[in-house]
Amino acid sequence: MPAEMQQGNAPARLELRGITKSFPGVLANDNVSFSVQPGEIHALLGENGAGKSTLVKMIYGIQPQDSGQMLWNGESMSVPNPKAARRLGIGMVFQHFSLFEALTVLENIALGMDGAQPSRQLEAQVREVMQTYGLALDPHRIVSTLSVGERQRIEIVRALLLNPKLLIMDEPTSVLTPQEVEQLFGTLRQLASEGCSILYISHKLHEIKALCDTATILRQGKVVGTCDPKVETPKSMAEMMIGGNLKSVSKEQRADFGEVLLDVRSLNLPRLDQFSTPLHNVTFDVRRGEIFGIAGVAGNGQNELLEVMSGEIEAEPGSHILIDGRDVARDGASRRRMAGICSVPEERHGHAAVTDFTLAENTILTARHRRNLVTGGLVRNRAADSYAKEVVANFSVKTTGSQATAGSLSGGNLQKFIMGREIMQTPDVLVVSQPTWGVDAGAAAAIHQALVDLAASGSAIVVISQDLDELLSLCDTMAVINVGKLSDKMNVEGVDIQEVGLLMGGVHGDPGATAEAEAQVEAAHAH
Repeated sequence: MPAEMQQGNAPARLELRGITKSFPGVLANDNVSFSVQPGEIHALLGENGAGKSTLVKMIYGIQPQDSGQMLWNGESMSVPNPKAARRLGIGMVFQHFSLFEALTVLENIALGMDGAQPSRQLEAQVREVMQTYGLALDPHRIVSTLSVGERQRIEIVRALLLNPKLLIMDEPTSVLTPQEVEQLFGTLRQLASEGCSILYISHKLHEIKALCDTATILRQGKVVGTCDPKVETPKSMAEMMIGGNLKSVSKEQRADFGEVLLDVRSLNLPRLDQFSTPLHNVTFDVRRGEIFGIAGVAGNGQNELLEVMSGEIEAEPGSHILIDGRDVARDGASRRRMAGICSVPEERHGHAAVTDFTLAENTILTARHRRNLVTGGLVRNRAADSYAKEVVANFSVKTTGSQATAGSLSGGNLQKFIMGREIMQTPDVLVVSQPTWGVDAGAAAAIHQALVDLAASGSAIVVISQDLDELLSLCDTMAVINVGKLSDKMNVEGVDIQEVGLLMGGVHGDPGATAEAEAQVEAAHAH
């Protein structure tokens, strides 16, 4: 524990007293009180909709509290906006980065600073911060050429330039390779040792255990407890979050599967625009009952692969996608669904669901043929409403009902609805990207169990995920996608995690990246 935390008479860096915030029909935070000490890495845990995001937005000045008091170093503080928060010494690194891809690292950092200063002076400060905290970046690189881990470093450097006394991190490792996670943790531990407090939000409870000193648990907007993560297990922390027993995924270990149901051969896709990733000779197969995982850092062709598989975009001539022996590579999305393939894209809002449509209307978008929701060109509204209610019930979606708009659901609950809508169509082939993105431990376990059950019924499943732990626990086989190329298929049992991490972080247009990653691994082993 850092020395700063052991000074019992020192005031808390941040203290919340009775913070309450409500929105129409929702009490987001209910009399929340806790404190963060100097030099402490403090986790904020809770299910989707528990009030974590609302709370940190109030601390950072994005929105005001309705009642309650916030204290900074023992004195009452008012945070009317993020600029005021930064003046106090509060920095925040958001889950979704706010970067201009066509600009350089330095230009993006300059845009995020409150006061203008000469470019040469800012670059000197940036290089000093990078050297101090081991954040390797070229200030003159164009952001579009960087990996997601490198982009996150821009946000961190921007926050560190303010010399923060409190750094808020929201799901910081959701898109990082194992090597990048270790590097981030090293930076955070160094910051804490220098007295900076860190408020850390993550659904990855094994990371909370490895990194954090204290955890505050929220449930339905209320603080329900605190704990020392180092003496807890991920399961025990998850059960504190949900207020009950966490069901473990029941998965039968199989040595054999059925015949090949999905056969992808020589799949190629040209670059569609300056920010897309072309696909190069992607080849794999998935058998009945098999869950095949595709790992990779974001931006390496995952979205393009899913859209080619679902029929939203067409691959180059000579590409083949066979479902039970039938080549559907030239078919559109509707014909592919009728042929037996369903899909869930990464982006919930606007792609997987139309936010202004009701849940019942959203079922019609993808299930109209497989669930007979349209007859003779006319929508069967009662059937659609009934199917939406079925999905809501089976996947424990928190909503006011089937006529609620998709946009009224929290991100995690909308994800559960979308996954349920596709799984309950019992497709022969299901291709899903980021199945548990932003959902809590209980919901993730339910989604994983539904995928396992679907595979056990004879479906072939492709799971594209940036969460390596998810793939290792869920899948039977896996491969890694990097700059549009897919590695050889490997059995998950006995897989070398370091090797997978190197494959994930491999090229990115920089041949030195792999050598750098290998050096980091060797240094870690030596340590």
